Amino acid sequence: MNKLLIPLLFSTILSGCMTMGSEEANNSAVDPQSVNNGSANRMNSQGQNSNSAVNFQDSYRNKLLSNMGNAYQRRGNRSQSIKDVNYYVRGLMQELVGNLQYVNASTPVAVTNFVFLDGSFENSDLVGKQLSESFIHEVHKFGIPVLDFKTTDYIRVSQSGDFVLSRDFLELNSDLPIRYVVAGTLVRHLAGYMVNARIVGIDSKAVVASAQGFIPASVINSLISGSINDGIPLTSN
Repeated sequence: MNKLLIPLLFSTILSGCMTMGSEEANNSAVDPQSVNNGSANRMNSQGQNSNSAVNFQDSYRNKLLSNMGNAYQRRGNRSQSIKDVNYYVRGLMQELVGNLQYVNASTPVAVTNFVFLDGSFENSDLVGKQLSESFIHEVHKFGIPVLDFKTTDYIRVSQSGDFVLSRDFLELNSDLPIRYVVAGTLVRHLAGYMVNARIVGIDSKAVVASAQGFIPASVINSLISGSINDGIPLTSN
C-alpha cells in the first residue's frame, strides 16, 4: 500500500469516530423542555388521581342510571301496558339518585311511610305504606344499606302465624345506626296522587336528595286494602 494513503485513511477513520461521538453526546444530552414536560405530566397524573377519587361517586351513579335506563328500554311495549306502583317508584328513585349527596354504601338508611301533605303526619293509607315498601327495595338495589326498624329481636310464634315485624314501638330496637331516612308526602288529585320524596339526614335534618312524581288514579285504585266491608274489598281511596 502506498505510504501516502495510510495517513489519509487514518485521518478519515478518526474523523468518522469524532462525528459519531458528537452525535451520541447530542443524543444523550438532557432537553430542558422534556424535563419540564415530564414534571408537568407527573403533576397532571397526581391531579387526575385526586379527581378520580372525587368523581368516583358521580361515575358510579351515572353508570347505575345508564343500566337502569337500558333495562327499562328493553322492556318495550310490555312496560307500557303493565304499570304498578313499583314502576313509578323506580322513576322516583332515578331522580333521587340523580341529585343524591353524601349517602353511600357506609351510611345506613331507613324508609318511612309516606303521609298526606294536608294530614296530621300521624296516619298513612295503603298507598303511603306501599310506597315505603317499594323504596326499601329500590334503595337496597342501589347498594345503600337499608335498616328495617320494624323488625323485632325475636320471632313471635302464635296460632295466627310466625312474625318478626311489629308496629309496637315497645317491641322495637331504638338504638339503630340510622344516618339518613327516606320520607315523603302525598297530595290527592282528581287524576291521581302527586308524590314528593326526599332523603333527609337524621341528625342534620338536611335534605340530601329529592324527587317528585305522579301516580295515576288507575294505579292507585288497583291497590286493594286489607279492609273488607260486607265481603267487598275496599280500595285505598
